[in-house]
Amino acid sequence: MAEPLADNLSAFILAGGRSSRMGSDKAFLDFEGRTLLARALALARSVSPEVQIVGDAAKFASFAPVVEDIFRGCGPLGGIHAALHASETELNLILAVDMPFLSFALLQFLMTRARNTDHALATVPYTNAGWQPLCAVYRKEFAVPAESALSCARCKIDPLFEEVSVRAIDEDELAEAGFSPRIFCNLNTPDDVSCAAKPKSGKQGSDS
Repeated sequence: MAEPLADNLSAFILAGGRSSRMGSDKAFLDFEGRTLLARALALARSVSPEVQIVGDAAKFASFAPVVEDIFRGCGPLGGIHAALHASETELNLILAVDMPFLSFALLQFLMTRARNTDHALATVPYTNAGWQPLCAVYRKEFAVPAESALSCARCKIDPLFEEVSVRAIDEDELAEAGFSPRIFCNLNTPDDVSCAAKPKSGKQGSDS
């Protein structure tokens, strides 16, 4: 495993979803010999020693420090807000627990882009499927517009990207760096798990 790249960076794993379509808690789903949570923790720790789980402390406190939502029942935006509110660093990597194909190389790529774009509150991949806000780097200040939206019961993440400065990384830029959009595939249902296969192209980095 490569040495962590942390320099004013924290990593947070969003694991607070209800997993209703999966039928059981996705965080503890075994995928290719490891739980999704174990895979996400290992990947996050490859880039930062400051790793926390956003979710239920009763379920996750034995695995890593836990941050619980301030705005409960508000989906991923509530988790991002809680992470940034708790963070002590400027840059914050947010990862969904159910994205098993993410790689060290991709995270390194995202963090480099974020560090080189001082004005952007978020550095977010954008593929033909849309924004990928749960594999992205957020500056701590993003908590301010997130809280304003949540206070008004606006729980969608994507609309906030029209209100703040965002460094979008489109599919062409990803492809030039060697990454397939399939790397952002997430597992929501048992069928997703059955059909899942590692991307045939795209950098896998040092986390394999």
